[in-house]
Amino acid sequence: MKAIIPAAGIGTRLRPHTYTAPKVLLSVAGKPILGHIIDELVRIGIDEMSFIIGYMGGMVRDYVRGSYSFKANFIDQAEMLGLGHAVSLGKPYHYADEPVLIILGDTIFGADLESVFARGNSSIGVKGVEDARRFGIVELDANGNVTRMIEKPEQPPTNLAIVGLYYITHPKLLFDCLDDNISNKRKTKGEYQLTDALQLMLDRGERMTTFMIDGWYDCGKAETMLLTNREVLDMKDGAAGGGEAWLAARYPGSVIRMPVAIHESAKIERSLVGPHVSIGAKSSIHSSIVRESIIGDHSDVSNAVLEESIIGNHVKVRGHMARLNVGDMCEVVLE
Repeated sequence: MKAIIPAAGIGTRLRPHTYTAPKVLLSVAGKPILGHIIDELVRIGIDEMSFIIGYMGGMVRDYVRGSYSFKANFIDQAEMLGLGHAVSLGKPYHYADEPVLIILGDTIFGADLESVFARGNSSIGVKGVEDARRFGIVELDANGNVTRMIEKPEQPPTNLAIVGLYYITHPKLLFDCLDDNISNKRKTKGEYQLTDALQLMLDRGERMTTFMIDGWYDCGKAETMLLTNREVLDMKDGAAGGGEAWLAARYPGSVIRMPVAIHESAKIERSLVGPHVSIGAKSSIHSSIVRESIIGDHSDVSNAVLEESIIGNHVKVRGHMARLNVGDMCEVVLE
């Protein structure tokens, strides 16, 4: 089984953090967003992945090669021309007519993919949403087959949103449809859309069904990243290195409220940490209260009360109660 993971996005809504790292490498619940995705794909048996990279793509390449041993391909997307264009770049590795899984590199998901693979036909991950105008949507017939897909319609006929997870049993047809749209300059909202190529596949006779996404965790902006951090920690209900007994022994004089994700190299002294806190490698928390927050690597928080905050890497925070969204290599003094 193979997978294509588009991971070239800039992540402008997550600045200042994406000034120094690509969005897919920002940390949530103790590991990069991309790490959560890859770990699940490895677990279900995906043994070759192609990453479409662009903005700070070298960091993505270094992370994957340094953390995993599966076969990995890296393709540069020189121009941001849309998701359809990004996926089309995987053609040299995936044109052979064997199934491929496509998953966006900035969305943590939960789904029973093994049952999807067992169906033997192409299938699209969907979720019911309140405002379907922001998404590609699907229409189904009485038998549950997809009859139509529309990208960001002004008047959505259904609320079943396409959420970035696609199982394609005939990738050769997909790439032919992508090439057709690109060569004929068929764009929607100024970009080459994957949804349009999938619709063309339907028009050419491909059978597609849908599967519901159990968990769909958005990491597109600061507030949703914090919500995702909370939900994923709740789902895992654990702590890096061990449980509450391990935490109590490792950080005497401090109180750690589960669930948390604390790197084993982090230091915590005379502090109350948690719930729903992620702390990265070699970071320190001194005489502070931290809850509902993400702390990056090599950062130092002292004499502070932080809630619903995102602190980047190599950051120093000193002071009093605050709500912060601080990028890398900063020093904040709250007086």
